[in-house]
Amino acid sequence: MSQHHAAQFEALADLYEDLSDWPFRRYIETPSVLERIGDVRGRDLLDFGCGAGTYARRFKRAGARRVVGYDLADGMLASARRRAADEGLQIEFVAELGPPLEGAFDLVVAVYVLPYAQTLPELRRMCAQMLAPLRRGGRLITLPIHPDYDPAPAYYEPFGFRMTPQRADAAHQDGTRIQLDLFYQQRHDASVHAWYWSRAAIDAALRGAGADAVSWHDPQLRADPAAPPELAAYARRPHAAIVECVRG
Repeated sequence: MSQHHAAQFEALADLYEDLSDWPFRRYIETPSVLERIGDVRGRDLLDFGCGAGTYARRFKRAGARRVVGYDLADGMLASARRRAADEGLQIEFVAELGPPLEGAFDLVVAVYVLPYAQTLPELRRMCAQMLAPLRRGGRLITLPIHPDYDPAPAYYEPFGFRMTPQRADAAHQDGTRIQLDLFYQQRHDASVHAWYWSRAAIDAALRGAGADAVSWHDPQLRADPAAPPELAAYARRPHAAIVECVRG
């Protein structure tokens, strides 16, 4: 993610922290991601595009040995540092990646990062940046826009957001810009831009960066009596997919 992209997130730290508790994430996305990640005890993890540090703190509380959060947005990093300090968690938060972090991690998690690549060359660079911190055999788990997301802007409104392709007839074409409006329970009102990339484009970018065993997974709705019934519609057409791969 470039500095230009980071600017749109500077003032959104509280929103992104709150977003982790929205029903579609609480009951579908986050449990699905954590199931893919598995046991982190004694592992070294990098939260790539960490935002306010929600996942980074979760990893440290779960027993990870070393946790580093990386983000370009100073506002996000300041919030992440403050929240980790409030919980007494030893987490490093950095605004740069480089040789000291290359090959240092067992797992890289990058939630909602790939959608901010505007061009194919940028998508390829981003994939290389996400894989470089991994040891050989280390895993990357990342969440792009789902290749089959519903392009009707109103479809996701019951879940607190709206996705509007710049051109309706190009909703599933590589490089299409999407406006993401967030408005859950009127607590927040914000918009950011993201870009759509197909399964083929992402697979090629990951494999070109050295990834093996690329696999795609849909987030699943677990049986939970507390889950709102309307989440079944989200589970049928989730807006994000879970991609897992291994650094070769």
